[in-house]
Amino acid sequence: MSGPSSHPGIKLLLLGATGLVGSHVLELALASSAVGKVIAPTRKPLPLYLANRSKLVNMLIDFDAPDRDDPLWHVDAVICALGTTIKQAGSHEAFRQVDYEYPLTLARLARTHGATVFALTSATGADPSSRFFYNRVKGDLEEALVREQFTSLTLVRPGVIGGARTEVRPAETALKLALTLFAPILPRRWQLNPAAEIAKHLLEATLSAPQGVKIVTAGEMTGKR
Repeated sequence: MSGPSSHPGIKLLLLGATGLVGSHVLELALASSAVGKVIAPTRKPLPLYLANRSKLVNMLIDFDAPDRDDPLWHVDAVICALGTTIKQAGSHEAFRQVDYEYPLTLARLARTHGATVFALTSATGADPSSRFFYNRVKGDLEEALVREQFTSLTLVRPGVIGGARTEVRPAETALKLALTLFAPILPRRWQLNPAAEIAKHLLEATLSAPQGVKIVTAGEMTGKR
């Protein structure tokens, strides 16, 4: 079965377009001749200065109650970069809502309306059996997406994501600095994963649409190709 890459001008649903990784995916997708339309549901409008904005449909959405009958869910492929932190969310329950419930709900909507390809920004250590809540939620989402039986499902598992965020995360900033200083002696799997590099892998996986389930590890996304 041929993937979306054999049909120029695919219709792509991008979840998390306002985030660090998602914003990079958005720029790449709008610049790609293989992507004909980008559907980007967000709570607030995206910036007006985006290049090739004519390819963008920025639908404002209530993630707790999406319009299940909206024709915009008719897409070929989905890239999910939705995510938060437990600190930002305010509780374990709120974190799971953003990092599990929202992505799965929208994945099912897209799947029901014909999407066959899905690429997810997950995390190193994602495991439904993990003793760490964060990794357990990521693993639960991966398992749930496998059960949706997308023709092509790519699970991108970065470690520490490099890039400038709009919000301040002191602990993450300190860790990024340490990883940058010691990068020459660290194994690839422990090095920073630039947000732009993660975005490239997500879009490449979406356009090439490898059959079955594929995992992209942190070691493959250090930016050293």
